[in-house]
Amino acid sequence: MRNPIPGTAITITDLAARLGAPFEGQGDVIVSKAAEPQDAGEGDLALAMSPKFAPALAQSRASAAVLWQGADWQSFGLKAAILVSRGRLAMAGVTATFDPGLGLAPGVHPTAVIDPSAQIGIGAAIGPLTVIGAGARIGKNARIAAQVSIGAGVTIGDDALIHPGVKIGARATIGDRLIAQPGGVIGADGFSFVTQEKSAVEEARESLGETVEAAGQAWMRIASVGSVVIGDDVELGANVTIDQGTIRATRIGDGCKLDNQVHIGHNVVVGRHCLLCGQVGIAGSTVIGDFCVMGGQAGAADNLTIGAGAIIGAGTGVLSNVPKGKAMMGYPAVAMQTHVEMYKALRRLPRLIGKLRGDG
Repeated sequence: MRNPIPGTAITITDLAARLGAPFEGQGDVIVSKAAEPQDAGEGDLALAMSPKFAPALAQSRASAAVLWQGADWQSFGLKAAILVSRGRLAMAGVTATFDPGLGLAPGVHPTAVIDPSAQIGIGAAIGPLTVIGAGARIGKNARIAAQVSIGAGVTIGDDALIHPGVKIGARATIGDRLIAQPGGVIGADGFSFVTQEKSAVEEARESLGETVEAAGQAWMRIASVGSVVIGDDVELGANVTIDQGTIRATRIGDGCKLDNQVHIGHNVVVGRHCLLCGQVGIAGSTVIGDFCVMGGQAGAADNLTIGAGAIIGAGTGVLSNVPKGKAMMGYPAVAMQTHVEMYKALRRLPRLIGKLRGDG
């Protein structure tokens, strides 16, 4: 079935087909937007995929609902219901159906500045005050909002959705179906500096701090002449920053999802279908395998390898290599179960010390 135009009304029959789920009742009922049960009115689709929402649904005036399997939908006064086994999966299809998008019509806004050598794909929409540099190539049906900056030589695939204020530096290569939320920066220079002689930082790393002296030196900049390469179906949250490589490219694999304020340092390689939550930071030249997950405010030091399928808990500091498939937590990162035991032991310390002192 062809997908409906986002933001338009749809019948229960068509929506159920889109979700791949059965429906009961009147398939010709039309719904125009989704709503939480307590807020749903006539013509709305109530989302109540768990029995815990039954009391709110009973007070609703919704025409139809998405419900848990086995629900007695008629008892809620509904005309129709779609019954799903995985509520969150159904939510993805429902929200995609009713997403109104950015409202950008195909064409180039008169205030946009596009270099004559840039190539704009068929059906693309270029918003107000957007700048596209020399030799850039924008794929078909791209939707680029206001005040976006796209540098020289950038390639962006088909069906991109780029929100206001995104900045894409020169020579970046981006696959199909990119989604970039407001304020992101792709292709800034990496944070690379060197001193004339061996620095205190290098000495500290080699000696573990034994021979560090107070004297310092001026830092000289190492230019970033690499690029950024991003695969297909990547989503970047608000204010994501991805540095370009020093010599080779910084790479983000197909299907990766980066949350708000994630920072990817120069030369980092992120594998396919990784999930990096808010404020994750990856230092330069670290390699992350496929299907990894990093919780909010987790960080990884430079030049490490995090194996495929690893799960890094929120707030974890990864200071050494992580084997594939390991779940890690804490600072420094240890196996998740070990961290839980350490935390339990830490909470018991005051009582144990009191016993040693003979208190109470």
